[in-house]
Order: sequence, then C-alpha cells, then structure tokens
Amino acid sequence: MTHDIDLSGVFPAMCTPFDEAERIDFETLQEETRRLEAAGVDGLVPVGSTGESATLSHDEHIQVVEAVIDAVDDVPVVAGAGSNNTREALELSERAADAGADALLLISPYYNKPEQQGLIDHYETIADAVDLPQIVYNVPSRTGRSIDADTAVSLASHENIAGYKAASGDLGLIGEIAERTRDEEFAVLSGDDALTLPAISVGGTGAISVAANVEPKRTCAMVGAALEGDYARAQELHHELGPLFRELFVETNPIPAKEAMEIRGYGPARLRSPLTRLSEEHRDHLEAVLADLETESPALADGGPEGNR
Repeated sequence: MTHDIDLSGVFPAMCTPFDEAERIDFETLQEETRRLEAAGVDGLVPVGSTGESATLSHDEHIQVVEAVIDAVDDVPVVAGAGSNNTREALELSERAADAGADALLLISPYYNKPEQQGLIDHYETIADAVDLPQIVYNVPSRTGRSIDADTAVSLASHENIAGYKAASGDLGLIGEIAERTRDEEFAVLSGDDALTLPAISVGGTGAISVAANVEPKRTCAMVGAALEGDYARAQELHHELGPLFRELFVETNPIPAKEAMEIRGYGPARLRSPLTRLSEEHRDHLEAVLADLETESPALADGGPEGNR
C-alpha cells in the first residue's frame, strides 16, 4: 500500500483509565480522546506501554481501540498491537485492523530476545498479512533487545512498514536510521520526550509522547516549531517542559503519568497490579512541576506552529 497517514507531529501514548473495580473506564477514556484531539494532536496511540497493554486481556485491548476510534473526529488512531509471540501479535494486529485502526504500533518481541533476523521475520510476517501502516517500536529497556540500524533500514523497504518509534535513548542510532531512510516513505518518531527535540534535529518527524497526555498544547507547539525550523521557540518550550519530562519517568511509566492526569483532573491514577501508585515524595515534586506549568508561557503565547493539523 501507499501510506495514507501522516506520521509526523505529536501522537500521545494514551493512558487506560480504570474504575474502582479496575474495570476500564470507557467514559473517561473517550473524554480524554476528545480532549487530546481538541488540543491539536496529530493522532492518538491507545494500548501501548503507557496504556498498560500488558495487563489487559486481548478482548479489553480491542475494546479500548474501538472506544478511541468511536470518540475521535478526524485524527488517526495508531493501535498498539505488539507481543513477544509473533502469532499473538498477528492476531492482535488483525483484530485492530478489523476494528478500524488507521495504523499499528508494534513493540519488538520482549523476554525471548530474538536475534536481528528473528526481528525481521517477526515484523515482515505481520506486514505481509495486515495491510495497514505499521510502526516498529524499539524500547530495549523493556524488551532486552535493541532493533539495530541495519534491521530498521531493511524493514523500511517493506510497503506496510511506515515508521520507527525510537525509545532506546541512543540519539546516534536515531540519527543513523533517519539518515539511511531519507529516500523511503518512513517516519522516525521519538519515544523519549526528553529526546524529541534533538531527535527532530537529526531527521525525526515527531513523537509518540507520554507528556502530551498532560501538556498537549505545549508539546504540539514544541514539535510544530521544530518541524518548521524555529528552533529558538522549540528550545524554549523544551526547557519549559523539561522538568515534566523528568518527573514523568522517576518511576515506571505510566505510574507518574497517571498521577499527573489525576492531579490535573483528567482521570484516575488507578493502575492494575503489579504497578503501584506514585510515592508521596515524587507526587509532591510532580505537583510542584505541574503548578509551575500553569503559569503563562511566553513561547506558547507567541503563536506559530502547533503541530501539523
């Protein structure tokens, strides 16, 4: 297929809200979908790592995707659909496609640590079978194995593999993949909020962002400015957001993100076991950072690009 989705800009990695009985809170999920779209994001990514996909059943997984699709107006929905089992990832991908997802985000197989050829076989199996744009997701801190540059470049030649989510913390790797796929229809998206601006500077196209759940307008403004080449404004917004970027990863994601959402009144901080609530010390720091972000932002007030929409 020819990719009919623009994978540049800001794509919040959405949280999955739970009620007191740890059931999915679909009403809040759809309210969040509408809030983020109204804030100017370029797409939405439910049931990734931030969406606690590892604690959802397959049926719940697809129900979340369907609920987000039902609530959006005109932004694409990129459904998380990865697994460490190729057959399972393929099944989830097919079900997400049937539900109406616009694209797929596929974490590399975790725990079993395949070799690079195994990663290629895994991704090509899904890309051959599911006719949707697919984003390869590299997060070695969770999977135990990094997708190297040669593998990413090889996968970029597949007509259904449309992008690479970079969450390795390795800016050199990000830059090399962006450089070597310049002639492909291939997006390189930051998966580390603190590295989004530098990633764009070496050829990245935007971010699948945790921080955008909490500060969507600032995040969109930062990414939009960088993509337009206004690095002075982008840098100012990056520095405004820097304390939040750090606080959102003081404990395992999405623990701090959900706490921030609750502080802002966007949704409950409930998590499914084995994740736990943010520690009191870290919550105090997070509250202070969020309070500082409530003050007027000269860089945000300047206007200019706020994403790609």
